[in-house]
Formats: sequence, structure tokens, C-alpha cells
Amino acid sequence: MSQPAMKPIVRQLFGTDGIRGVAGEYPLNPATVFAIGRALGARLAKRYPDTSRAVLIGEDTRESSDWISNTIALGLIDGGAEAVRAGVLTTPAVAYLTRSHNFAAGIVISASHNPWMDNGIKIFGANGYKLSDEIEHEIEQEIFAHIEELDSATAPIDSAHVVSRSNSLRFDFIKWLQSNVDVTALSQLEVVVDCANGAASAIAPELFSCCNLKAEFLHISPNGRNINEGCGALHPEHVASHVAKSPCDLGISFDGDADRALFSDANGNVINGDAVLLIAARDMKARGTLRNDTVVATTMSNMGLEKALRDSGIKMLRAPVGDKYVLEQMLSTGATLGGEQSGHILFLDGEATTGDGLLTAFRVLDIMGRTGRSLDQLLSGFKVFPQRIKNVRVREKKAFDHVPEIAAAIRRAESELDGNGRVVVRYSGTERLARVMVEAESEALMNRHTDAIAAAIQTSLGE
Repeated sequence: MSQPAMKPIVRQLFGTDGIRGVAGEYPLNPATVFAIGRALGARLAKRYPDTSRAVLIGEDTRESSDWISNTIALGLIDGGAEAVRAGVLTTPAVAYLTRSHNFAAGIVISASHNPWMDNGIKIFGANGYKLSDEIEHEIEQEIFAHIEELDSATAPIDSAHVVSRSNSLRFDFIKWLQSNVDVTALSQLEVVVDCANGAASAIAPELFSCCNLKAEFLHISPNGRNINEGCGALHPEHVASHVAKSPCDLGISFDGDADRALFSDANGNVINGDAVLLIAARDMKARGTLRNDTVVATTMSNMGLEKALRDSGIKMLRAPVGDKYVLEQMLSTGATLGGEQSGHILFLDGEATTGDGLLTAFRVLDIMGRTGRSLDQLLSGFKVFPQRIKNVRVREKKAFDHVPEIAAAIRRAESELDGNGRVVVRYSGTERLARVMVEAESEALMNRHTDAIAAAIQTSLGE
């Protein structure tokens, strides 16, 4: 089946996770970045005329993050707000600190798992939550209005004017993460941690040290161009291989902005977000914190997860792909746990407002420490249905049911699987890619239908 339709809002700048592009090119060229800051600053000045309009800005380790952060800060100031640059911070750190320190908004300069030459702008409201599609659409109109007002040749973008930094805020975030676990239960565990040469490099070593965890760190030397390069959550097999050759209990892989995490068990098997949801759901249900005995996953989550949760007396709901859509369904249903196969896990039984790789890691470690059980023991009864995802680069994102060849290939697959598998075909929210996912009890069926649908897309819409 194709992914459920999103809300009928056409956004030109914002994708499923903020504004992304190649750094230096539209919409991340200096003039547009300045206009984005200016539009947000003016919006906040209008909304908070008599109170603080300070905006917290965090960034990842890309070489472009510094100038983008500085430029958007200058735009904020020009629009009537204040800007506080906190240096390298994870995305969830900005979300938490925005709310806990009463900032009017939070901004993260990061393209998450994308290559180093890309970057992005993510915006959080004063409550620490990502903005809704409706608010993003409103802000877009304001950004375009400010772009029209500004002459890019004379726009007041002074690259020499660097907004002052405040690096102390990350320590408050570290203290909060520590408060989420029983530190005494962690001291017997040994872990390998891959920071992807990204934002986690600035926080994870100190955090793990404070919690007396025996940790070996990989890829914690960012140079501006090595973020995500052959490491981190994009390549969890790297840590898995390392763990398999060592006496460690667990491997942890973060992505560039550390809002997600993947794991490896002691045998070197990669553990994705579906497995983490099962581990966390069983533990939260046992402790009475899994509200309504419900978990929110996505259309991409494996049928094996749904079955294992059902066997544990837990209901699973599916949201469209994108952690913001998982969050929306969690808030509307009251669920306290949700997430994605990619490792975005949301815990709403505390103060978190977005997916947090570091928090997820510590929740998993906490469960292992308290129960004395290994990851593979915690995953007993979890049988993954064979699943394959194939990406096809496209020249345009046309509705699949409007292309007869693609629609026919999807119908054939769904008919033959007849409820004993799933077909999900969707577009990436950040790239010109169509993603074909097929699950089936038979690998032969899975491969045949994946290839057939991908071939139809390539023929009809491929570059």
C-alpha cells in the first residue's frame, strides 16, 4: 500500500524534518538563511512584545554549521529577537533546553544523517516540540515576504559579526540525562559508542564518564567533513563488528545530530528501532508507565514487532513515516512510547519532547542493568518478517496511484501477499527518492515484488 496521505498543506521550504539543502545554495544561501532568521525574529517580536524573545541555537559539526548559525542569529536580531548560540549540541538537547530554560524558540543547524555538504534548519517552539505543518506553512509565507523585502546585494549580513556563544548549557542537558536512569545499575556494563563525528561527540564522552560506564568511543574527532562518513547510525555494522570481537555488552551508534540510535548486541547483531520499541514497551508495561498499553510505530515497522507486542498484551498503532507524525499520534492517543525503525524513539513518560538517541541509549542500558538480561534475552519471542527496502531516485514526486504501471505493480503485490505481508511505497521527505518496502514470509516473494515495483517506478519516474 502507499503511505497514508499527509495533511493537504503544500510547503515549499520545510520538509518532514525542517529545511534542508546543500549549504551555500538556495534555500541555504546566506541571504535566504538571513531572511529565515529575520522572519522568525519578527514573528516572535510580534507574539512576545513584553517578554523575552531569546532563541537558542545549537549546531552539529559540519563546516557550514558555524556560518549558518551565525547568519540566522543575525537575522533573528534584525527581526527583533535575541539569539543565544550554544555551539555544538544534539537536536534533542536544543529541544529540552528550549523548554527548560524558557527560550521563545529553539533552532538546530543540522542535516542529521545527510552528507557533510548538506545542512538544515530545524525549529522548535517554546514548548520544546517541533512545529506543526500548519505553523511551518505560516512561517514560510513570512520568510518569502522577508526575502522580497531584502536585496541580497545589500542585506545586512556581516560575516565578521559573530554572535557570542554560551557553551555552559550542555552541562544542564547532561545532568538531565543522568537523572533519567539509575546510574548504579550501569557500572557493570561495557559499551562501544560510535558518535558519527557528529554532535554526540561533544556530549557522549562526558555523559558516559559521569555515569561510571565503561565505554570505548569511536569517531569522536569531527573535522567538518567527516560527519556520518562510513560511521554512526548509517553504518551500524561498524560497531557491531567491533562488539563481536570484544567482551562488550552493547554497541551504540548515533547519527549526526544524535536524535536517533541503533544498537548491537554482544554477538554483533544489529538492533534497530523496532527491537528497541519492543524492549522498552515490555519494560514500561511491567512498570505501569505504558499508557493504554499502546505503542505508536510507523508504516515501515516490521509485522514481527506488531505480533510480538500483541503477544505481550500491547496494541500497536501505525503513523506515517517521520518522527513528528509519530509524535502527533502519540499526543492524540495519549501513548507514552513511539518511534521508528530508523532509531527515532520517543519517550513521553518524562520530560522529553522529541526523539533522543542519548536518552534512548540510557533507557536501554537502564533496562539491561536493572534486569541483568542481555539484549538478545530481552528480545525473546521477536521474529522479524523478511523485509527489503529499495530506493529509486526520481525526477519528480508524482502520486503513485496516478501512474498506471506503478499502481498495477503495487496491486499485484498486495493481492499475492494476501495479508501475509505488507507493501509500503512512499517518497522521502528530504530527498528525491521513492522508497519501496515489501515484507513477506517468503524471501522469494519479497524480492520479486520489491524489484517489480522499483522497476515500474524507475521506468515511469526515474532520473
